[in-house]
Amino acid sequence: MEKILILDFGGQYNQLIARRVREQNIYAEILPYDRLSADEIRNRQYKGIIFTGGPNSVYEKGAPVCDPKVLYCGIPVLGICYGAQLAAYLCGGTVSPADTGSEYGKTLLHRKAAHKLFEGVPEESICWMSHTDSVSLLPDSFVCLAATENCENAAFADDIRRVYGLQFHPEVTHTEYGKRILSNFLLQICGCSQDWQTEGFVQQTIDRYSKELAGKKVLLALSGGVDSSVAAALLHKAVGENLVCVFVDHGLLRKGEGDFVEQTFKDFGLNLIRVNVQERFFSKLAGVTEPEKK
Repeated sequence: MEKILILDFGGQYNQLIARRVREQNIYAEILPYDRLSADEIRNRQYKGIIFTGGPNSVYEKGAPVCDPKVLYCGIPVLGICYGAQLAAYLCGGTVSPADTGSEYGKTLLHRKAAHKLFEGVPEESICWMSHTDSVSLLPDSFVCLAATENCENAAFADDIRRVYGLQFHPEVTHTEYGKRILSNFLLQICGCSQDWQTEGFVQQTIDRYSKELAGKKVLLALSGGVDSSVAAALLHKAVGENLVCVFVDHGLLRKGEGDFVEQTFKDFGLNLIRVNVQERFFSKLAGVTEPEKK
């Protein structure tokens, strides 16, 4: 099965990027930026890699950085926003605070060079920007493909290293030709064949775990969120009553949400154990005003 790897650098549109890829009938998976080395990525035979956006500045100490060798393993890389800045930075370019170049919202994009990444995109179109840094100097062998009034390198490419960057967000609907640009990357540059279907993936997953977990008990930590809920639904179809879901109610959900989660999954016939530990969590949080620091 052909796969696109999405490396997550903490941006808000990561799931949306994956959705846009899957809408093209191409399988995509999201992993933290530091989960895999370049060798591991190469061995998994991804057709392409997408670097997501993120809230950091690439030149600051502690900014999230993947294995730099990823850019030299021969797999096409598309950087978006922070991901574009990181790709340029790791290849020897310069990323700077944008004195007048910070942009947010719908912005007029001017195409400056013909390239397969922009095939079918007019010379002028609207894109969605959200950045305070920008690539002020492109690395050697990179070519500027598009610019805005305040961002001279809004899109760029290096066909030798197969590295491409978009300062704007093609995954959002506000970018007029965003889907076309992503499609060009996936089909024209990565060479994907669009042979993946969501329905087939669901059944393949159920069949896989039916075989791997046959006769075994399965314990699932269930939060009630999307990820664990989908996992519970798939595993329930695969192993039935051998699945035991444990829902830890820490008291920090919305009013009545704990009861809703419990009742919903019991209505679906899942074996769910609810653990009420609100007081334990509240006592540990007593006096904490900045939970991200402690």
